[in-house]
Amino acid sequence: MERLTADNAKKHFGELLLKAQREPVQISRNGKAVAVVISMAEYDAIDKIKLELLRLRAAEAEQATELADVDTVFAELLQDL
Repeated sequence: MERLTADNAKKHFGELLLKAQREPVQISRNGKAVAVVISMAEYDAIDKIKLELLRLRAAEAEQATELADVDTVFAELLQDL
């Protein structure tokens, strides 16, 4: 991953955009990493992966949760009386 200071990124913004099309570019300020610039295609791919993961987790949660109907719940409660 290429690394640029915030000042260099600002001064050479056009070059930053071109570099980000090839690979992520880390931006640092005062020696500390503060941001990563990525291409739109890479952002879309990450967003798609996040959506698929969310769908998978929702499906897993749906399968793991068994809901009982009201009559069954009350019948089980009355048995204990």
